[in-house]
Amino acid sequence: MAEKRDYYEVLGVQKNANADEIKKAYRKAAIQYHPDKNPGDKEAEEKFKEAAEAYDVLSNPDKRARYDQFGHAGMSGAAGGGAGGFGGFSGGGFSMEDIFSQFGDIFGGHFGGGFRSSGGGGAHHVNRGSDIRVRVKLTLAEIANGVTKKLKINKTIACDKCGGTGAKDANSYSTCPTCNGAGYVTRVENTFFGRMQTQGVCPTCGGSGKVITAQCDKCKGEGTLRGQEVVEIKIPAGVGEGMVLTVTGKGNAARQGGVNGDLLVMIEEESDAELVRDGNDLIHNLNITVTTALLGGTVEVPTVDGRAKIKIAPGTHAGKVLRLGGKGLPDVNGYGRGDELVVVDITIPAKLSAEEKKLVEQLAAQPGFQKAESVKNQNIFERMKSFFR
Repeated sequence: MAEKRDYYEVLGVQKNANADEIKKAYRKAAIQYHPDKNPGDKEAEEKFKEAAEAYDVLSNPDKRARYDQFGHAGMSGAAGGGAGGFGGFSGGGFSMEDIFSQFGDIFGGHFGGGFRSSGGGGAHHVNRGSDIRVRVKLTLAEIANGVTKKLKINKTIACDKCGGTGAKDANSYSTCPTCNGAGYVTRVENTFFGRMQTQGVCPTCGGSGKVITAQCDKCKGEGTLRGQEVVEIKIPAGVGEGMVLTVTGKGNAARQGGVNGDLLVMIEEESDAELVRDGNDLIHNLNITVTTALLGGTVEVPTVDGRAKIKIAPGTHAGKVLRLGGKGLPDVNGYGRGDELVVVDITIPAKLSAEEKKLVEQLAAQPGFQKAESVKNQNIFERMKSFFR
C-alpha cells in the first residue's frame, strides 16, 4: 500500500497557507483532475479524490490542527486512537458522490455539483445531516487510562413512523418530472476549457430522482423529528485539551433518509489540585520540612494512579527535581509514556518558639552551618533546564 502524501504537498501550498490559498489550490487541482475533463482516466480520478481528501482536512480548522500535530495518524479516528469507533470523511475510501455533495459548490461555473458515472447513469445526491459539537471534561486520571462516556444528545432523529423517508408509505412516490429520475440536470456551457457538459443536483427532487406524493403525517414529509439519543463514546488514553474526536453518523439525522451528520467531541481537561500537565509529563511541587531536607526521609507524592512513596536524600536543596519514570501520561499515538517530575521546595517556619530558636542557634554555631554553599547564582529555572540536558 502506497504511503499517503502530505496534504500540503498534494495541494501545493505552504504549511502557513491561509483558508483562501487552500481553497484556490484545491479548486485548481479539482478542475485539473475533474472526471469530466479526464474521462476514463483512473489516475486522474485518484488524484481528484486525493485533492478532495486533503481539502477536507486543511479547510477544517479542527482537523487541520489535529493533522499538523499528529500527521495522517491523527486522521484515523481520535488522533491515532482508531479503536474506539471514531472516524470521518478524511479517512479515505469516500466516493465521488461524497466529494460532490461536500464540495460541489467550489467548482463555480466550471462543473456541476452532481456526479456523472462513466456508464452514463447518474449517482443521486444524498442529503446529509449537520454535525453536532459537544465538549467533554476529563480528569487527568481519565486521560491517563482512557474512559468511556455516555452523552445524552439533543438532536434530530429519523421519524419512527415513516422510517425517515418522509413519505406516507412505499407507494407515495413518483418519478421527478424535472430530471426524469436521474437526480441531476445536464447543461452545456462554454468555459475556458472549451465547450463542456456540466451537471448539477436537480432543484426539484434535491437529487433523489423522485418526489413524494403523500407525506408522512407525523414528520410532515421531513423524515426527521426532534429527539434525544444516548451516545456511548470510547475516549482513548493520552488525549489533550482542544483535541476533537469524531463519532461518525451520530450527528443530526438528514431529511428524507439521507446520511446522518457526525458528533464532534472536543476534549477539555479539568485542572488538578496537585498535578500540572506539561505535554505527556506531569509536574508536582513537593513541600518538605527543613529536617527532611537535612536528614532525608520518605514522603508520599500524588500520581495519576494514586499515591507513591519516594525517598528524599539527605542534604536535598530547594529546586531539586526528582523524576518518576513512566508515571506521566501515555502518548495518544502509543509512543510510550511521560514521566512525573517532582520539584522540591523547603518549608521554612515563619515563627519559632524560644526553645526552637535556641536549638537553631546551637546548630548555627556548628562547623557545618558556618557558610552557605554557593550555587553560583543558579536559580530554580536554570536548575530545571540543567536537569533536562
